[in-house]
Amino acid sequence: MSKVNVNKVKAAGDVELKEKVVSINRVVKTTKGGRTFSFSALVVVGNENGVVGQGLGKAKEVQEAITKGIEDAKKNLVKVPIMHGTIPHDQLAKDGAAKVLIKPAAHGAGVIAGGSMRAVLESAGITDVLAKSLGSANPHNVVKATIKALGLLREPIQVAKTRNIKLSKVFNG
Repeated sequence: MSKVNVNKVKAAGDVELKEKVVSINRVVKTTKGGRTFSFSALVVVGNENGVVGQGLGKAKEVQEAITKGIEDAKKNLVKVPIMHGTIPHDQLAKDGAAKVLIKPAAHGAGVIAGGSMRAVLESAGITDVLAKSLGSANPHNVVKATIKALGLLREPIQVAKTRNIKLSKVFNG
């Protein structure tokens, strides 16, 4: 399979990232001595200005799992091109059985998306977008597919440079 070009970003210490817990899962391991409970937390972090990431944390306590998820999310940040509060073009992405479609929306439309997709899009700072989860409803795969779709987005200026096209002043700025 071909390698996907995703806009990865390294976390800087001065960037203020806001975190959202997408899902918390209680996991039970049955042993000879009884049941052992642990928790896994799926967390999305973003600066609401074009940077977003997701992480998974597992621990015996919920708060510790969330903290681990936040640290993991800071390692997996992606840069998202945002134009006038929306995305530049339609994008379809798939991760596991989850398939997501995101489309730009008119100003004032808001974030029209389901729960786990909404958390990712709002953390990225997108204010107007239409989104649909077409496959699985599993939050882990939906979040991964959404971040993959956002990472595949390209700015019109980038595309114009690769195609040697001069853009009008409407798109610049």
